[in-house]
Amino acid sequence: MQESRRPFLTKQNVLFFFTDDQRFDTIAALGHPEIQTPNMDKLARRGTSFTQAHIPGGTVGAVCMPSRAMLHTGRSLFRLEADGASIPDHHTLLGELLQQAGYRTFGIGKWHNGPASYNRSFSDGDEIFFGGMSDHWNVPACRYDPGGAYAQVNRRIDNPFHQNTISLQRADHVQLGKHSSELFSERAARWLEEEAAAADGSPFFMYISYLAPHDPRSMPEEYLQMYDPAKLSLPDNCCAEHPFDYGVRDIRDETLAPYPRSEQEIRRHLAEYYAMITHLDHELGNVLDALERSGQADQTLIVLAGDNGLAVGQHGLMGKQSAYEHSVRVPLILAGPGIPAGETRDTYAYLYDIYPTLCELLGLQTPDSVEGTSLAPALGDPAWRAREHLYFAYADCVRAVKDKRYKLIEYRTDELRRTQLFDLIADSAECHDLYGTAGTEEVVKALSRHLLACKEAWDDEAHPAGGRFWRLYA
Repeated sequence: MQESRRPFLTKQNVLFFFTDDQRFDTIAALGHPEIQTPNMDKLARRGTSFTQAHIPGGTVGAVCMPSRAMLHTGRSLFRLEADGASIPDHHTLLGELLQQAGYRTFGIGKWHNGPASYNRSFSDGDEIFFGGMSDHWNVPACRYDPGGAYAQVNRRIDNPFHQNTISLQRADHVQLGKHSSELFSERAARWLEEEAAAADGSPFFMYISYLAPHDPRSMPEEYLQMYDPAKLSLPDNCCAEHPFDYGVRDIRDETLAPYPRSEQEIRRHLAEYYAMITHLDHELGNVLDALERSGQADQTLIVLAGDNGLAVGQHGLMGKQSAYEHSVRVPLILAGPGIPAGETRDTYAYLYDIYPTLCELLGLQTPDSVEGTSLAPALGDPAWRAREHLYFAYADCVRAVKDKRYKLIEYRTDELRRTQLFDLIADSAECHDLYGTAGTEEVVKALSRHLLACKEAWDDEAHPAGGRFWRLYA
């Protein structure tokens, strides 16, 4: 047994970067051969990357709303309220707990879980966006209001393929203001330089929630010029359309590219997606530089995570409303004092494990309302495992489970009964459906048992979406 190196970072600062629609494999240092992410690469070299971090999926099309509620409450998907649109008082928020422990909490950027829960989480903040998405150059941001009265609301981005609308998905944008990644990062850098070091020595929790790389994918032109669509490689699982319609074909995310998806169109989307991430990476680097100038870097635990993945052409899909790896796996990096440098961990993790992990690292008691599992033991023991199976869901039409090798996906609608089975070791891109092939019968039976066990353990059937799915599954 390897000697434990588990760190305890009591009263350390926490700087949390949260990205929007960033897939797990979009960091160069973690294996992407074409994307440019020098600052995220530095974080990976400084810290420990959890390469099997996931979300459980989502109960609504706006997958990021429950995902963010899970992050901040440490609760599992079907034990949220209102699908995460609001958070009840009896669910202790991460920022709320840290305030009780003497932290100054400062929030910047996107908040998708209601103004009341924002003010419970943060004692201060700025450039706050309440909603799911916005034109990056015209974010209706709010100043912090101690009374919780916020007038700005999300602006709707219309479908660019509808008539009489302007295509904000294209990168040939008109720069009408300051880009969201710059807006949020500049405010964070100013706070770090001016206010991070408190006179009384109290630690801080800064949460920076970006809108990038969520569409509309627009960014400064210089970043788009870094990627030639014609030279970008396409994943093996890219195709013109998903092989069957399970109820997402006409949702907003899937209308970002016309059917059938052409290789030219997917390459354009990939170039814009990568350019958004590279621009975001640059702005994230500016915040890290400000942290260094503040003199607080040696006392700060840094977290980088994403709210969900994104298909961008894989399996003929554009969005994140599926149980495929590209949609449910996310980046997760911890860096800072006591965190092993330049290492990876492959334990199965959910985003809602971050809450109890921070509690353990900071020496805080995890609230009873939190359901996640602390990942801190993995920092000292690479062989440690949080769990052996993962459970996934999308709305009332998809349920899935995976173990260390296989993934079983079940689809149910009024018109469809479909099952897929993938060998994730031999076929990491989930190209070859093995369901119904000789020799897989026992694998399917075992995973089906786990699927039913997860339904019970997660209280899935009690949720309206789960209730409908399981009626159709029977």
